[in-house]
Amino acid sequence: MDLQVRAVPGIGQIPAAEWDACATSPETLAGGDETHNPFTSHAFLSALEDSGCVSRKTGWLPLHVAVEREGRLVGVAPCYLKSHSQGEYVFDHGWADAYERAGGAYYPKLQVSVPFTPVTGPRFLIAPGQEVNAAASALVAGLRALRAETKASSIHVTFMQEREWAQAGALGFLQRIDQQFHWDNAGYADFEGFLAALASRKRKAIRRERRDALANGITIAHVTGDALTPAHWDAFYDFYSDTGARKWGRPYLNRTFFGLIGERMPERVLLVLAKREGRTIAGAINFIGDVALYGRNWGCTEDHPFLHFEVCYYQAIDFAIRHGLKRVEAGAQGEHKLARGYRPVLMHSAHDIADPALRRAVADYLRRERDHVVEAAEVLGTLTPFRRGEGADAAAAPDLPADCLSTPDSPQPPPEPAPEDHT
Repeated sequence: MDLQVRAVPGIGQIPAAEWDACATSPETLAGGDETHNPFTSHAFLSALEDSGCVSRKTGWLPLHVAVEREGRLVGVAPCYLKSHSQGEYVFDHGWADAYERAGGAYYPKLQVSVPFTPVTGPRFLIAPGQEVNAAASALVAGLRALRAETKASSIHVTFMQEREWAQAGALGFLQRIDQQFHWDNAGYADFEGFLAALASRKRKAIRRERRDALANGITIAHVTGDALTPAHWDAFYDFYSDTGARKWGRPYLNRTFFGLIGERMPERVLLVLAKREGRTIAGAINFIGDVALYGRNWGCTEDHPFLHFEVCYYQAIDFAIRHGLKRVEAGAQGEHKLARGYRPVLMHSAHDIADPALRRAVADYLRRERDHVVEAAEVLGTLTPFRRGEGADAAAAPDLPADCLSTPDSPQPPPEPAPEDHT
């Protein structure tokens, strides 16, 4: 009863120190092994807003939910009022289409996530010393009040920690799972140590790909921290823009955003750049956590065999080994990553839908989808390139509470469109 909840129309209204204290507190991070998720930092989220990538105009209106006690922050959730379903990577286009054909209004909706970033991380950011369940419950109550105030159809919390996912399920959210492919560091001394864990045929294939990728006089450079310059960002933005224009028409991120993260968090950025004959011809951007390396975007101006694999995957693995990181998360999509030592890992999201009829239909859809995702992950986990007894095991099926998924049979929404991945 002594808690107050408010919607904050811009992260700049919350001091960076207070936001980051919540984002990095033991209470927030207890659900995973990462101690610094770069994407939930004030620096990253404010760069999205200050650059205009996230705004009412782009369909991502910031309305962060803050819980306070006597003026002190208890918890916060990065939240946006959405007028579309782009840039999320957990796809509900089919739900929207089905609901609108039935006469409903699916938009606006509330999205609790990091825009344009399919990376698992905390979504209920709890201040140090606070009771986790009470703070999470207050944030959910705030989100539901905001949903009613904005006449939003639903609340979507995506790429959340599994512990938060369980909390949301207990609070009545529908639960969803999907999969990505991550590479795990089994204590390898170097890249050759990683290759030694692979079956002979797979090991030879990777060596051949790496050799062919650099066959035309291409060299690779890693740039991070104070070494990042505007020229580096200009080159990378050209690559990124070209990829975005060819895939879905308009890139989500602008040049101003990249300049801001270069200013605000350079030590958390790794650019992998490929050069030929003195010109930079390809590049990938990664973000550096305390535990993991997160691959995000890539592009090129020249096509060379296997260069994408070298710049995005093999260089990331090599960097992670040399810096003692536990894993590489290479973004959405990508069964082709299996052959390169990545394994299937389950992702978690939670959805709270106001209309009872739509909720029943979505719950039935999620139950069917869940079974398929778990089965697919188990099968894909048997296709890794490791020798028997080497490498990480396949992702295990999670312990899924059934209470929020067991609903009467109802029509299944139509299939959703293919992912719009950057990588």
